[in-house]
Amino acid sequence: MKKLKFNPRNNLHIAVCGLLVILGLMFYYAFSSVSKSETTQYIYIDEDDTQDSVIAKIQPFANIIGATTLNTLIRHSSYSEYVHTGRYAIEPGDGPITVFRKLKSGRQTSLNLTIPESRTTDRLAAVLANKLMLDSVTIEEALASEEVCEKMGYDTCTILAMFVPNTYDVYWNMSIDDLLERMKKEHDRFWKGDRETKAAQMQLTTIEVCTLASIIDEETSNNAEKPMIAGMYLNRLKEGMPLQADPTIKFALKQFELKRIYNKLLDTNSPYNTYRNEGLPPGPIKIASIKGIDAVLNYVSHEYLYMCAKEDFSGTHNFAKTYQEHLKNAAKYTKALNERGIQ
Repeated sequence: MKKLKFNPRNNLHIAVCGLLVILGLMFYYAFSSVSKSETTQYIYIDEDDTQDSVIAKIQPFANIIGATTLNTLIRHSSYSEYVHTGRYAIEPGDGPITVFRKLKSGRQTSLNLTIPESRTTDRLAAVLANKLMLDSVTIEEALASEEVCEKMGYDTCTILAMFVPNTYDVYWNMSIDDLLERMKKEHDRFWKGDRETKAAQMQLTTIEVCTLASIIDEETSNNAEKPMIAGMYLNRLKEGMPLQADPTIKFALKQFELKRIYNKLLDTNSPYNTYRNEGLPPGPIKIASIKGIDAVLNYVSHEYLYMCAKEDFSGTHNFAKTYQEHLKNAAKYTKALNERGIQ
Protein backbone atom coordinates (compact mmCIF):
# COMPACT_ATOMS: atom_id res chain seq x y z
CA MET A 1 0.00 0.00 0.00
CA LYS A 2 1.34 3.37 -1.07
CA LYS A 3 1.90 5.77 1.76
CA LEU A 4 0.40 9.30 1.34
CA LYS A 5 2.91 12.06 1.64
CA PHE A 6 2.16 15.09 3.82
CA ASN A 7 1.97 18.18 1.60
CA PRO A 8 1.99 21.53 3.42
CA ARG A 9 0.82 23.28 0.26
CA ASN A 10 -2.47 21.36 0.26
CA ASN A 11 -3.17 22.33 3.86
CA LEU A 12 -2.35 25.94 3.05
CA HIS A 13 -4.78 25.88 0.14
CA ILE A 14 -7.51 24.45 2.37
CA ALA A 15 -6.83 27.07 5.04
CA VAL A 16 -6.91 29.89 2.48
CA CYS A 17 -10.17 28.59 0.99
CA GLY A 18 -11.68 28.29 4.45
CA LEU A 19 -10.62 31.84 5.30
CA LEU A 20 -12.08 33.14 2.04
CA VAL A 21 -15.36 31.40 2.78
CA ILE A 22 -15.44 32.93 6.26
CA LEU A 23 -14.59 36.38 4.91
CA GLY A 24 -17.22 35.97 2.22
CA LEU A 25 -19.84 35.08 4.77
CA MET A 26 -18.78 37.98 6.97
CA PHE A 27 -19.00 40.35 4.01
CA TYR A 28 -22.37 38.92 3.02
CA TYR A 29 -23.83 39.40 6.49
CA ALA A 30 -22.15 42.76 7.11
CA PHE A 31 -23.16 44.37 3.83
CA SER A 32 -26.49 42.75 3.01
CA SER A 33 -29.21 45.35 2.72
CA VAL A 34 -31.24 45.81 5.90
CA SER A 35 -34.32 46.65 3.84
CA LYS A 36 -35.92 44.50 1.18
CA SER A 37 -37.76 47.52 -0.20
CA GLU A 38 -36.67 49.28 -3.36
CA THR A 39 -37.67 52.65 -1.90
CA THR A 40 -36.44 54.59 1.12
CA GLN A 41 -38.15 53.52 4.34
CA TYR A 42 -38.40 55.62 7.50
CA ILE A 43 -38.57 54.61 11.12
CA TYR A 44 -39.70 57.05 13.80
CA ILE A 45 -38.12 56.62 17.21
CA ASP A 46 -39.79 58.44 20.11
CA GLU A 47 -39.01 58.78 23.78
CA ASP A 48 -40.77 55.54 24.72
CA ASP A 49 -38.77 53.36 22.34
CA THR A 50 -36.27 50.73 23.45
CA GLN A 51 -33.81 48.68 21.44
CA ASP A 52 -36.47 45.96 21.11
CA SER A 53 -39.13 48.33 19.80
CA VAL A 54 -36.63 49.84 17.35
CA ILE A 55 -35.91 46.37 15.97
CA ALA A 56 -39.66 45.72 15.75
CA LYS A 57 -40.17 48.89 13.71
CA ILE A 58 -37.71 47.62 11.09
CA GLN A 59 -39.30 44.19 10.76
CA PRO A 60 -42.14 45.12 8.34
CA PHE A 61 -39.65 45.89 5.55
CA ALA A 62 -36.65 43.90 6.80
CA ASN A 63 -34.38 41.73 4.68
CA ILE A 64 -33.75 38.68 6.88
CA ILE A 65 -29.96 38.50 6.53
CA GLY A 66 -29.25 42.22 6.89
CA ALA A 67 -31.81 42.73 9.66
CA THR A 68 -30.45 39.76 11.59
CA THR A 69 -26.96 41.23 11.51
CA LEU A 70 -28.29 44.62 12.58
CA ASN A 71 -30.17 42.93 15.39
CA THR A 72 -26.91 41.33 16.54
CA LEU A 73 -25.07 44.66 16.43
CA ILE A 74 -27.80 46.37 18.45
CA ARG A 75 -28.05 43.65 21.09
CA HIS A 76 -24.31 43.21 21.56
CA SER A 77 -23.45 46.87 21.88
CA SER A 78 -24.28 49.76 24.17
CA TYR A 79 -27.11 50.93 21.87
CA SER A 80 -29.71 50.49 24.62
CA GLU A 81 -28.01 53.41 26.38
CA TYR A 82 -28.10 55.58 23.25
CA VAL A 83 -31.61 55.26 21.81
CA HIS A 84 -31.91 58.63 20.10
CA THR A 85 -35.30 59.93 19.07
CA GLY A 86 -35.77 60.99 15.47
CA ARG A 87 -36.79 60.10 11.94
CA TYR A 88 -34.28 57.77 10.33
CA ALA A 89 -34.05 56.95 6.64
CA ILE A 90 -33.13 53.40 5.67
CA GLU A 91 -32.10 53.54 2.05
CA PRO A 92 -32.15 50.59 -0.36
CA GLY A 93 -28.75 48.96 -0.05
CA ASP A 94 -27.96 50.36 3.41
CA GLY A 95 -26.08 47.61 5.23
CA PRO A 96 -26.34 46.75 8.95
CA ILE A 97 -23.22 48.72 9.86
CA THR A 98 -24.47 51.85 8.07
CA VAL A 99 -27.90 51.67 9.70
CA PHE A 100 -26.40 50.89 13.11
CA ARG A 101 -24.15 53.95 12.93
CA LYS A 102 -27.11 56.16 11.99
CA LEU A 103 -29.18 54.92 14.90
CA LYS A 104 -26.44 55.00 17.51
CA SER A 105 -25.12 58.44 16.55
CA GLY A 106 -28.60 59.96 16.18
CA ARG A 107 -27.94 60.86 12.53
CA GLN A 108 -31.57 61.37 11.62
CA THR A 109 -33.11 62.64 8.39
CA SER A 110 -34.98 65.95 8.22
CA LEU A 111 -38.45 66.38 6.73
CA ASN A 112 -40.46 69.06 4.97
CA LEU A 113 -42.94 70.74 7.30
CA THR A 114 -45.63 72.79 5.57
CA ILE A 115 -47.39 75.37 7.71
CA PRO A 116 -51.08 75.36 6.69
CA GLU A 117 -53.35 78.40 6.51
CA SER A 118 -55.23 77.22 9.59
CA ARG A 119 -58.16 79.19 11.00
CA THR A 120 -57.58 78.29 14.64
CA THR A 121 -54.70 77.24 16.87
CA ASP A 122 -56.27 73.86 17.62
CA ARG A 123 -56.45 73.05 13.90
CA LEU A 124 -52.86 74.18 13.45
CA ALA A 125 -51.79 72.01 16.40
CA ALA A 126 -53.52 68.97 14.90
CA VAL A 127 -51.74 69.38 11.55
CA LEU A 128 -48.33 69.93 13.13
CA ALA A 129 -48.73 66.99 15.50
CA ASN A 130 -49.42 64.77 12.49
CA LYS A 131 -45.99 65.67 11.09
CA LEU A 132 -43.88 65.97 14.26
CA MET A 133 -43.12 63.96 17.38
CA LEU A 134 -44.97 66.63 19.38
CA ASP A 135 -48.55 65.86 20.37
CA SER A 136 -51.36 68.30 19.58
CA VAL A 137 -52.07 69.02 23.25
CA THR A 138 -48.51 70.23 23.84
CA ILE A 139 -48.65 72.52 20.80
CA GLU A 140 -52.10 73.87 21.59
CA GLU A 141 -51.22 74.55 25.23
CA ALA A 142 -48.15 76.51 24.15
CA LEU A 143 -50.15 78.62 21.71
CA ALA A 144 -52.76 79.25 24.42
CA SER A 145 -50.15 80.28 26.99
CA GLU A 146 -49.82 84.03 27.51
CA GLU A 147 -46.32 83.50 28.88
CA VAL A 148 -45.14 81.50 25.87
CA CYS A 149 -46.75 83.90 23.37
CA GLU A 150 -45.30 86.93 25.15
CA LYS A 151 -41.84 85.38 24.96
CA MET A 152 -42.26 85.23 21.17
CA GLY A 153 -43.51 88.84 21.06
CA TYR A 154 -47.23 88.10 20.69
CA ASP A 155 -50.33 87.30 22.72
CA THR A 156 -52.80 84.45 22.36
CA CYS A 157 -54.89 86.46 19.89
CA THR A 158 -52.01 87.45 17.63
CA ILE A 159 -49.76 84.37 17.74
CA LEU A 160 -51.09 83.12 14.38
CA ALA A 161 -49.39 86.14 12.80
CA MET A 162 -46.02 84.58 13.64
CA PHE A 163 -46.59 81.66 11.27
CA VAL A 164 -45.78 82.13 7.60
CA PRO A 165 -47.39 79.40 5.45
CA ASN A 166 -44.27 78.05 3.76
CA THR A 167 -42.49 74.70 3.71
CA TYR A 168 -39.54 74.32 6.07
CA ASP A 169 -36.80 71.72 6.51
CA VAL A 170 -37.01 70.55 10.13
CA TYR A 171 -36.34 67.56 12.34
CA TRP A 172 -39.24 65.34 13.38
CA ASN A 173 -38.23 65.29 17.05
CA MET A 174 -37.90 69.07 17.51
CA SER A 175 -39.19 70.39 20.84
CA ILE A 176 -42.04 72.88 21.18
CA ASP A 177 -39.48 75.59 22.04
CA ASP A 178 -37.43 74.74 18.96
CA LEU A 179 -40.55 74.82 16.80
CA LEU A 180 -41.68 78.24 18.00
CA GLU A 181 -38.19 79.74 17.82
CA ARG A 182 -37.80 78.41 14.28
CA MET A 183 -41.15 79.90 13.24
CA LYS A 184 -40.18 83.26 14.77
CA LYS A 185 -36.87 83.16 12.91
CA GLU A 186 -38.63 82.35 9.62
CA HIS A 187 -41.18 85.12 10.29
CA ASP A 188 -38.42 87.69 10.80
CA ARG A 189 -36.62 86.52 7.66
CA PHE A 190 -39.87 86.75 5.65
CA TRP A 191 -40.60 90.33 6.76
CA LYS A 192 -37.08 91.74 6.77
CA GLY A 193 -36.51 94.29 4.05
CA ASP A 194 -39.16 95.35 1.54
CA ARG A 195 -42.23 93.97 3.36
CA GLU A 196 -41.28 95.53 6.68
CA THR A 197 -40.58 98.86 4.97
CA LYS A 198 -43.93 98.89 3.17
CA ALA A 199 -45.82 98.08 6.37
CA ALA A 200 -44.08 100.94 8.17
CA GLN A 201 -44.94 103.33 5.34
CA MET A 202 -48.59 102.31 5.71
CA GLN A 203 -48.29 102.89 9.47
CA LEU A 204 -49.26 99.28 10.12
CA THR A 205 -47.52 96.67 12.22
CA THR A 206 -46.78 93.26 10.75
CA ILE A 207 -49.50 91.85 13.00
CA GLU A 208 -52.02 94.35 11.65
CA VAL A 209 -51.05 93.50 8.08
CA CYS A 210 -51.53 89.79 8.81
CA THR A 211 -54.87 90.46 10.50
CA LEU A 212 -56.22 92.38 7.51
CA ALA A 213 -54.73 89.83 5.10
CA SER A 214 -56.46 87.00 6.97
CA ILE A 215 -59.83 88.70 6.47
CA ILE A 216 -59.13 89.22 2.77
CA ASP A 217 -58.11 85.57 2.38
CA GLU A 218 -61.48 84.54 3.78
CA GLU A 219 -63.32 86.98 1.51
CA THR A 220 -61.95 85.49 -1.69
CA SER A 221 -59.61 82.87 -3.11
CA ASN A 222 -59.11 85.07 -6.17
CA ASN A 223 -55.57 86.34 -5.63
CA ALA A 224 -55.85 88.88 -8.44
CA GLU A 225 -58.70 90.65 -6.63
CA LYS A 226 -57.11 90.71 -3.18
CA PRO A 227 -55.21 94.03 -3.63
CA MET A 228 -58.52 95.63 -4.65
CA ILE A 229 -60.24 94.36 -1.50
CA ALA A 230 -57.27 95.48 0.59
CA GLY A 231 -57.69 98.99 -0.80
CA MET A 232 -61.37 99.01 0.15
CA TYR A 233 -60.75 97.92 3.74
CA LEU A 234 -57.93 100.42 4.11
CA ASN A 235 -60.32 103.15 2.93
CA ARG A 236 -62.75 102.10 5.66
CA LEU A 237 -60.05 102.20 8.30
CA LYS A 238 -59.05 105.71 7.21
CA GLU A 239 -62.69 106.86 7.31
CA GLY A 240 -63.23 105.36 10.76
CA MET A 241 -65.90 103.01 9.39
CA PRO A 242 -66.45 99.48 10.70
CA LEU A 243 -64.93 96.90 8.38
CA GLN A 244 -68.20 94.92 8.39
CA ALA A 245 -66.39 91.80 7.19
CA ASP A 246 -68.57 88.69 7.13
CA PRO A 247 -65.64 86.30 7.75
CA THR A 248 -65.13 87.87 11.18
CA ILE A 249 -68.68 86.82 12.13
CA LYS A 250 -67.92 83.25 11.11
CA PHE A 251 -64.74 83.34 13.19
CA ALA A 252 -66.52 84.82 16.20
CA LEU A 253 -69.12 82.03 16.04
CA LYS A 254 -66.56 79.38 15.01
CA GLN A 255 -69.05 78.42 12.30
CA PHE A 256 -66.86 78.50 9.22
CA GLU A 257 -69.34 76.58 7.10
CA LEU A 258 -71.89 79.41 7.05
CA LYS A 259 -72.95 80.37 3.52
CA ARG A 260 -75.06 83.38 4.44
CA ILE A 261 -74.67 85.93 7.21
CA TYR A 262 -78.14 86.97 8.36
CA ASN A 263 -78.85 90.21 10.20
CA LYS A 264 -79.51 88.36 13.45
CA LEU A 265 -75.86 87.23 13.46
CA LEU A 266 -74.47 90.74 13.07
CA ASP A 267 -75.07 91.47 16.75
CA THR A 268 -72.84 88.61 17.90
CA ASN A 269 -71.09 89.69 21.07
CA SER A 270 -67.42 89.26 20.24
CA PRO A 271 -64.37 91.50 19.84
CA TYR A 272 -63.97 89.85 16.44
CA ASN A 273 -67.33 91.14 15.22
CA THR A 274 -66.33 93.94 12.84
CA TYR A 275 -69.96 95.02 12.47
CA ARG A 276 -70.11 96.04 16.14
CA ASN A 277 -66.49 97.10 16.59
CA GLU A 278 -64.50 99.61 14.61
CA GLY A 279 -60.98 98.92 13.44
CA LEU A 280 -59.22 95.59 13.10
CA PRO A 281 -60.15 92.59 15.27
CA PRO A 282 -57.77 91.55 18.10
CA GLY A 283 -55.76 89.32 15.79
CA PRO A 284 -55.80 87.26 12.58
CA ILE A 285 -58.81 85.05 11.89
CA LYS A 286 -56.49 82.55 10.19
CA ILE A 287 -52.85 82.19 9.24
CA ALA A 288 -52.69 84.72 6.43
CA SER A 289 -51.48 83.56 3.04
CA ILE A 290 -48.40 85.13 1.48
CA LYS A 291 -50.62 86.31 -1.38
CA GLY A 292 -52.93 87.95 1.15
CA ILE A 293 -50.07 89.66 2.97
CA ASP A 294 -48.57 90.96 -0.25
CA ALA A 295 -52.02 92.10 -1.38
CA VAL A 296 -52.24 94.38 1.66
CA LEU A 297 -48.71 95.68 1.19
CA ASN A 298 -49.37 96.30 -2.51
CA TYR A 299 -53.00 97.39 -2.26
CA VAL A 300 -54.83 99.12 -5.10
CA SER A 301 -55.59 102.75 -4.32
CA HIS A 302 -59.21 103.67 -5.18
CA GLU A 303 -62.29 105.33 -3.65
CA TYR A 304 -64.52 102.28 -3.07
CA LEU A 305 -65.96 101.79 0.41
CA TYR A 306 -68.28 98.84 -0.19
CA MET A 307 -68.20 95.46 -1.85
CA CYS A 308 -70.56 92.55 -2.32
CA ALA A 309 -70.04 89.11 -3.82
CA LYS A 310 -71.03 88.96 -7.48
CA GLU A 311 -74.30 87.28 -8.28
CA ASP A 312 -72.58 84.96 -10.79
CA PHE A 313 -70.78 83.19 -7.90
CA SER A 314 -67.45 83.72 -9.64
CA GLY A 315 -65.76 84.39 -6.31
CA THR A 316 -65.18 88.02 -7.20
CA HIS A 317 -66.99 91.15 -6.03
CA ASN A 318 -68.93 94.20 -7.13
CA PHE A 319 -67.44 97.36 -5.62
CA ALA A 320 -69.33 100.56 -4.82
CA LYS A 321 -68.48 104.08 -3.70
CA THR A 322 -71.89 104.82 -2.16
CA TYR A 323 -74.18 102.89 0.15
CA GLN A 324 -77.07 103.22 -2.29
CA GLU A 325 -75.04 101.57 -5.04
CA HIS A 326 -73.97 98.87 -2.60
CA LEU A 327 -77.60 98.08 -1.71
CA LYS A 328 -78.32 97.44 -5.40
CA ASN A 329 -75.37 95.02 -5.61
CA ALA A 330 -76.45 93.32 -2.39
CA ALA A 331 -79.99 92.88 -3.72
CA LYS A 332 -78.70 91.13 -6.84
CA TYR A 333 -76.58 88.76 -4.77
CA THR A 334 -79.42 88.00 -2.33
CA LYS A 335 -81.72 87.20 -5.23
CA ALA A 336 -79.14 84.81 -6.68
CA LEU A 337 -78.77 83.06 -3.28
CA ASN A 338 -82.54 82.66 -2.98
CA GLU A 339 -82.84 81.27 -6.49
CA ARG A 340 -80.22 78.63 -5.70
CA GLY A 341 -81.81 77.83 -2.35
CA ILE A 342 -78.65 78.67 -0.44
CA GLN A 343 -79.41 79.14 3.25
